[in-house]
Amino acid sequence: MIGAGYVGLVSGVCFSDLGNVVYCVDNDKRKIDQLNNGKVPIYEPGLEEILKKNFKQKRLIFTTNLDKAISNSDIVFICVGTPTKKGSNSADLKYVFEVANQLKKLIKTYKIVITKSTVPVTTGDKIEKILIKQKKKNLVDIVSNPEFLREGEAIRDFIYPDRVVIGTDSEKANRILKSLYLPIIKKTSRFFRTSRRGAEMIKYASNAFLATKISYINEIANLCEKTGVDVKEISVGMGSDQRIGERFLRAGPAYGGSCFPKDTKAIVDTGSKFKTNLSIIKSVIKSNNNRKKLLTIKAEKLLKGTLKKKSITFLGVTFKPNTDDMREACSLAMIPHFSKKVLKVKYFDPTGPKKEFSKHKNVEYCSNIELACLNSDLIILHTEWNEFKLLNFKKLVRKKNFIIYDMRNLYSPINMKKNKIKYFGVGR
Repeated sequence: MIGAGYVGLVSGVCFSDLGNVVYCVDNDKRKIDQLNNGKVPIYEPGLEEILKKNFKQKRLIFTTNLDKAISNSDIVFICVGTPTKKGSNSADLKYVFEVANQLKKLIKTYKIVITKSTVPVTTGDKIEKILIKQKKKNLVDIVSNPEFLREGEAIRDFIYPDRVVIGTDSEKANRILKSLYLPIIKKTSRFFRTSRRGAEMIKYASNAFLATKISYINEIANLCEKTGVDVKEISVGMGSDQRIGERFLRAGPAYGGSCFPKDTKAIVDTGSKFKTNLSIIKSVIKSNNNRKKLLTIKAEKLLKGTLKKKSITFLGVTFKPNTDDMREACSLAMIPHFSKKVLKVKYFDPTGPKKEFSKHKNVEYCSNIELACLNSDLIILHTEWNEFKLLNFKKLVRKKNFIIYDMRNLYSPINMKKNKIKYFGVGR
């Protein structure tokens, strides 16, 4: 596994747990040292335990030595980052091509080289051109095998995948990879073979569609608020239709994280390169950006009047629960906005303080829920961590006339009304 980031580390650990010997390679020596000491640099439930077990059994090796890893491996996964290029929508593939150029010097016997990083269609073709000498000597097959791991649920998603997508025209590579994945595809999923370009497109098309579902239900939630309808009932009614499905139909903040924001931009960029107008996905990106502003304005209106003497609490700041990932989280737009307008912004997140807020003087991280909620005027339920689902707000806040803004619809408006708590959800 080249790249010990989220995808490379989780996949590498899980492959080792299936009985394979796995080399996780990264050029970040500090990270490799951490991993060799049993310290996991990302927050992912269950990962540390599986890592330590397989490291102890010597099936999992962390190293900066790419040459050694390649010479001892049959299959090479490229798992480096593909962030959005500054000033554009396109994916920055410099790390992918850097790896390909290194492999050109190191491959001496047959290897399957797999892009697991999310890459635009035709990237595999470009990697093949770099490795053309090895290809002509039948020393490599270039394959696309996109990942479909949800942060916070990654180990479960690896072991019980909806599908395993293999993009190759090589019978040999397909046979070997089917054998590799056999322990997890026997009963639980489909092993789906397609063209390499097809596999690259499946990943982007899937993420863009899921992002569309989120933006769609968020816009329906806006209408629900103005028509006195509960969006949760709409989600259940729609999701019961098998053609639609209930997943990703929960109204709330804008989508964030490492995938949807960059992947929607990248597929729009690919469309432009191939002179195809992906107008629906463009609208999704615009709607999602507007969502952050809309929720901020709504929260500000709830406080009414002057904000200078108000105290606001955020419960959860990550883009979703069970992860420490802050990328594109709504809190990154909301907290700096309120820090300039209110007396104090407090926040608590189970994954600890965030460097993103350290430069704001009146933003304070609290070590527990009690300290975060005490004497707050507005409590914003930003991330649906389990810790936030059964709270006694009156006991926590110890103040009259506080307001709850439940951006995840965790609580019942009826129960909140019975307890005489000013409560506002999303799309309700």
